[in-house]
Amino acid sequence: MTPFEALYERGCRSPIGWFEAGDVKPLGVDLVKNAQDKVMSIQAKLLAAQSRQKKYADHKIRDIAFQTGENVLLKVSPMKRVMRFGKKVKLSPRYIGPFEVLECVGPVAYRLALPPNLSNKDLQYEEEPIAILDRDVRKLRTKDIKSVKVQWKHRPVEESTLEIERDMQDKYPQLFADSCTTSFFP
Repeated sequence: MTPFEALYERGCRSPIGWFEAGDVKPLGVDLVKNAQDKVMSIQAKLLAAQSRQKKYADHKIRDIAFQTGENVLLKVSPMKRVMRFGKKVKLSPRYIGPFEVLECVGPVAYRLALPPNLSNKDLQYEEEPIAILDRDVRKLRTKDIKSVKVQWKHRPVEESTLEIERDMQDKYPQLFADSCTTSFFP
């Protein structure tokens, strides 16, 4: 069965696929039974293809664990039109190193001994809000959504984001402690 037949339940309209004069199209119960048979065969073929692809993927996947003291290469994500490590885009390295593994932080996270030009002691991954710059109410058809414009730590004012006020009050109540007890929102 071709993909065209599976999708449109008829043969392709080309001189090769024309019906012979003696062919009779099924009607009623036969039509339903043929459709169910086609669906079952397509599902079986899809399942076989899926299991074959899974087998190929599982064959290539391996668990890698590094020990303290081993040397590893660090993968550098390639970015378009960005000069990295003093080289043009096409010549920029995909991996840098080797670097020594200092400790295992998580199941796939390691602390490496990086040189001073790559290490940054102030690097933080958790965003922390500093101040609320503005408040706004977005009106939908049936309800109003209160939002606040939040400035984040280690980010310029231009990168401030609009967040839902209720969520911000739940996560960061210290931001709202300084504001007035009465809100100007209705």
